Amino acid sequence: MKKWIVLTVLLSTAFQSKAQLSEKELLKKTEEVVKNISIEKPNGWTKKGVATFIANQSIFNNWLAGGQTSFAGNVTFNYDFNYKSDTWNWDNKLTAGYGITKVKQQDLQKTDDRVQFNSLLGKKFTEVWYYSSFFNFKSQFDSGFEGGIKTSRFFSPVYMQFGLGVLWKRSDNFKINVAPATSKVVLVAKKFTVNGPSFGVLQGETMRYEFGAAVNAYYKCTLMENVTMENILNMYSNYNEDPQNVDLDYTLNINMKVNKYLSTNFAFQTIYDDNAFPGFQTRQNIGVGVNYTFQ
Repeated sequence: MKKWIVLTVLLSTAFQSKAQLSEKELLKKTEEVVKNISIEKPNGWTKKGVATFIANQSIFNNWLAGGQTSFAGNVTFNYDFNYKSDTWNWDNKLTAGYGITKVKQQDLQKTDDRVQFNSLLGKKFTEVWYYSSFFNFKSQFDSGFEGGIKTSRFFSPVYMQFGLGVLWKRSDNFKINVAPATSKVVLVAKKFTVNGPSFGVLQGETMRYEFGAAVNAYYKCTLMENVTMENILNMYSNYNEDPQNVDLDYTLNINMKVNKYLSTNFAFQTIYDDNAFPGFQTRQNIGVGVNYTFQ
């Protein structure tokens, strides 16, 4: 009888110890899950900026095969400042770039000239859907010439879009915003419309206003280790004039990181806006860059 009592006490103690151990393990796992959730979904502001300088140089001296001495330099600046809470999401991105090239015995020419600001505000109503409003601003720093004639200057033209819609956001690297109620404004200095239309603005005018629908998409992914690809797409259709002629602005950025400070960068952009030019406008830059990251 005593043996059975002792055995019962030992078994009871063992089960109790196992239950306490399981409870501790469960509590530990729960704390880890809560910690991971707080890391994946931070609240408040996050800020990050990157400045990149890209240079190319070719020098020829008595080179029988031929060639022209040239130099090209390009500076780009990207700054993101975003806010996130349980119900609100506000993404802001400022981008600026300026580049020049100098070929021997030729005038200095610019290869890049842009300043852009994109802001997207969303109020969550499901896990990945938001009511949204957005604002896009795009212009340039320096004067532009065509056939020796000055056709643009600092902040002329200016493109602005703003509207209301819905946002689908899977993550910070994959989102699509659809805005069926969008206003588009183009501003140009009056001197550029004296003799005819300029950038879609009619002769003698300084502003063009349109109302239509816009679709903005952003997708960034890792192609392989230290190689990232960024896609930025903006499409717009004017309800009141040729809605089938959709304006398009697409940018592809590929960054191949060498180390903390060096990278190889490839940028391609194409624009279609039949009010400004009856065809595709394209630009392409590639080079080795020196990076500086800040917050």
